[in-house]
Amino acid sequence: MDDQHSKIRSADIIPLPAFRDNYIWLLRRGPWAAVVDPGDASVVEAALQEHGLRLVAILLTHHHDDHIGGVAELAARHHPAVFGPAGENIPGLTRRVGEGDEVVLDTLDLRFSVFAIPGHTTTHIAYHMPGVLFAGDTLFSAGCGRLFGGTAAQLHASLQRLAQLPGDTAVYCAHEYTLSNLAFARAAEPVNPERDAWLTECEALRAAGRPTVPTSIERERRINPFLRTDSPALLDAVTAQSGQRPADSGECLAALRKWKDVF
Repeated sequence: MDDQHSKIRSADIIPLPAFRDNYIWLLRRGPWAAVVDPGDASVVEAALQEHGLRLVAILLTHHHDDHIGGVAELAARHHPAVFGPAGENIPGLTRRVGEGDEVVLDTLDLRFSVFAIPGHTTTHIAYHMPGVLFAGDTLFSAGCGRLFGGTAAQLHASLQRLAQLPGDTAVYCAHEYTLSNLAFARAAEPVNPERDAWLTECEALRAAGRPTVPTSIERERRINPFLRTDSPALLDAVTAQSGQRPADSGECLAALRKWKDVF
């Protein structure tokens, strides 16, 4: 196993449920912690106290309030490094990052590469290291983010880029949308046994109060309609729903996203 992959696996990654369906991700190693997209400071504070941790870094994927709402309070109390998209004027950022930059968390002995993945927003970024991807609202299990400023072409390119990551990459997304996404996936691609098996597993997870994420890139390649826009069956379903056959996978993504918006 890659050494960096081993490092992140040995550090705890803890989901902190927030609001109705958000996840704030807490990374810890020894007494040190970092959080990804802390929309609610109180949830983070409770976890820090419970585990006896000191917050040293905040990683932000985009500017929406449910991802940055806790930054000011956490920054005032803990004075962490705050990383976020270079193209956004997010209060409290100490380092603006974009495509090709690195985020080094010395106390956690972790190093992330920054990907620009526009679509959900024009400046959305992800944090990647071998084996782990913090994808924000771009890629969900069986779904993807809505278009809030970015274009369908941008989203398609971003998703295709993420789909090329190694299959064992764990995808830590920011919302518990899996069951609703799977309901749409069944309409978009009626026959997909692997998808149906994942639905059964996810229903059991949610019934037990457990998260359905992280997912994996390999699973998403097999079950996520937004990564399967060249599937003939999916193209047929999109054509039947929209009345027009997409000319290519990019047009299929655009039609699929519009369909999901009203599903």
